[in-house]
Amino acid sequence: MIKTELNAGFASLGGGYLFSETARRIRAFEAENPGKKVIRLGIGDVTLPLGKTVVDAMLRASAEMGERGTFRGYCPEAGYGFLRSAVARYYARRGVDVRPEEIFISDGAKSDCAAVPSLFGAAKVYIPDPVYPVYLDTNLLAGRETVSIPALPEDGFLPGPERCGGGPAVIYLCSPDNPTGAAYGREGLAAWVVHAINTGSVIIYDAAYEAYITEPGVPHTIYEIPGAKSCAVEINSLSKSAGFTGTRCGWSVFPRELGELGKMWARRQAASFNGVSYIVQRAAEAALSPAGLAESAKMAEYYLSNARLISRLLDEKGIFHTGGVNSPYIWMRCPDGCGSWEFFDRMLTSAGVAGTPGAGFGKYGEGFFRLTAFSAREDTETAVARLREFL
Repeated sequence: MIKTELNAGFASLGGGYLFSETARRIRAFEAENPGKKVIRLGIGDVTLPLGKTVVDAMLRASAEMGERGTFRGYCPEAGYGFLRSAVARYYARRGVDVRPEEIFISDGAKSDCAAVPSLFGAAKVYIPDPVYPVYLDTNLLAGRETVSIPALPEDGFLPGPERCGGGPAVIYLCSPDNPTGAAYGREGLAAWVVHAINTGSVIIYDAAYEAYITEPGVPHTIYEIPGAKSCAVEINSLSKSAGFTGTRCGWSVFPRELGELGKMWARRQAASFNGVSYIVQRAAEAALSPAGLAESAKMAEYYLSNARLISRLLDEKGIFHTGGVNSPYIWMRCPDGCGSWEFFDRMLTSAGVAGTPGAGFGKYGEGFFRLTAFSAREDTETAVARLREFL
């Protein structure tokens, strides 16, 4: 029998992981209804294949790994120079100067969002609610003090810093947001930067969906805001932009203005991370090339066109919703005052369509529901037809 003290943080997580629970309910429904196909508009997993530019790069890199003269073993923990330089050029396209040595390659945004708070001591952690579960779950597991920032409809689901205390803290922001799809304009984001500077706080800025931004007044990176380099770590990923959900590659930026944080992160990565494979890093470099970015733009437009199909249906039914413009997510109010898990079960059993209950994203997500636009076009059209009857 294990007598070593266990991590009490697990008890604070409550039930099972959100997406594991939705998957369990879908499996149970499918087992009871073997002839009915469930259309999944829940988990934000892409369905389009990798672009040709990316696949060709992977094939070339794979061939290199089969030759003695070009074989590579352990990679640098911070990433190969060719990819760090490619990411720097990606920022330069927006007129933002980020140096390759400030960029750290990772296996995706989720890992870095979970790990960056480990650089801080007993700092209070502010987390928007509703939001992507990894922010809260991983900080609870680490025993940190977390405080919710309510993201409410009257604010456009974009809370401002007036809901935070005045002391130094770690602050999570995600724009465009998961799950609401809301995106900060320059003024709203600048308010957060000013707050962080004035309080000595650090912003962990999750920009994983910036490739979906279509409105000109929405920043693609927090570093478009003056002063942000002195208070913000930015995290990004190729998962949703280039289809890397199964390939795994992203990055974090630690500007030199953050002082010791970049050195601390480098030490942390050296201690606990063996890097992203050479083949994947070559694929990521290709994804950030002009040809790769053009392929990614087509993918984003494909998914956003799916989102427009869903949005038009909700408009037709008079159902309040946000997202789908700068984001592949649609955030809708559950009809008739229905609870989000109740609505999940009703929609699954009556329409054979699965989404994600808003309550799984936090207390203030109750009464709302997330639908994703990542399905194939024909599946999205089928889902819309079924939901038209259901709603």
